[in-house]
Amino acid sequence: MDLVGDQHRAVRRLVRDFAEREVRPVSRELDETGRFPVELVRRLGQLGLLGLTIPEAYGGSGGDTLSLAIVVEELARVDSSLAVTVSAGVTLAGAPVNMFGTDDQKRRWLPPLCAGEMLGAFALTEPEAGSDAGATRTRAVLEGDRWVINGTKAFITNSGTPITGFIVATVVTGERNGQREISNIIVPRDAPGLRVGPPYRKLGWRASDTREVVFDNCVVPAENLLGKRGAGFKQALVTLDGGRIGIAAMSVGLAQACLEASLEYARRRRQFGQPIYDFQAVQFKLVDLAVGLEAARLLTYKAAYLRDRGEPYTTPAAMAKLFASELAVRAAEEAIQIHGGLGFIEDGPVARLSWLE
Repeated sequence: MDLVGDQHRAVRRLVRDFAEREVRPVSRELDETGRFPVELVRRLGQLGLLGLTIPEAYGGSGGDTLSLAIVVEELARVDSSLAVTVSAGVTLAGAPVNMFGTDDQKRRWLPPLCAGEMLGAFALTEPEAGSDAGATRTRAVLEGDRWVINGTKAFITNSGTPITGFIVATVVTGERNGQREISNIIVPRDAPGLRVGPPYRKLGWRASDTREVVFDNCVVPAENLLGKRGAGFKQALVTLDGGRIGIAAMSVGLAQACLEASLEYARRRRQFGQPIYDFQAVQFKLVDLAVGLEAARLLTYKAAYLRDRGEPYTTPAAMAKLFASELAVRAAEEAIQIHGGLGFIEDGPVARLSWLE
């Protein structure tokens, strides 16, 4: 079954050309300085790549999940920081607004996101609860025509970039039958009482914006409730399913970069009078990576394909994320082994890949 059509191949060519011409020349500088590349995000918007899965009525192109997976894969092949910025901005922030928001909410937040003029964040993770939406402790109390939010979120991608416009926050809005009533609220970046911490100093993805988010009597209009009150838990699960496809696609792109770099080096590097590519031990590593990469890509594309067809995809998405992310770690390790001492040098071609960058 051929999941990839001519439209998808055209998207891949467009993204690969952009990544090679505009991202690769600055990727090392971005990693070393941790600078957030606003200009690259805006270029992605100009190319129409941030609104692929958003309807045309809201500034997107009405494309499919598979196209988005290919975009994330191709970006991760060159720079995972930019890839996770796009994946989180589209699958975790834009998607819930698109799926559950009112028409007014969509018209306010989605067009600038699609254009690359604005980014969004999804604030689910908490210091104590992790990513368990049901254990959320951040609370929102409805006082008249406004929500007052208090709590702390951790590890929130895109929460403090120069163009962050909103944060979708998972909060407790009350109790039902003795259980937490979970809801999602769209919090504008300039909302009173919203504070983001300094960027985390991460081992990898250093040009990706990741911060703590604090709500200190944060005031938000009542109409910013996303969907129905109490629907936040189900909304979070659906959102995370789409996010898993994004992480799987990132992992595929990283593994592809590791394989390409290793193949090129193995053909060029000579030892004992011949290219190390001719040694069977190296060939075994390369073949195992190639087979794993093919399987990871197919799992990822299958999950995207099922989602686009409206079929159940929760389990396939989880399987794709598990397999592809484990492959990415193994691919980075093997790339370092194949490169030998050069693999341990930061100026070498695969050192950043070993930190899942």
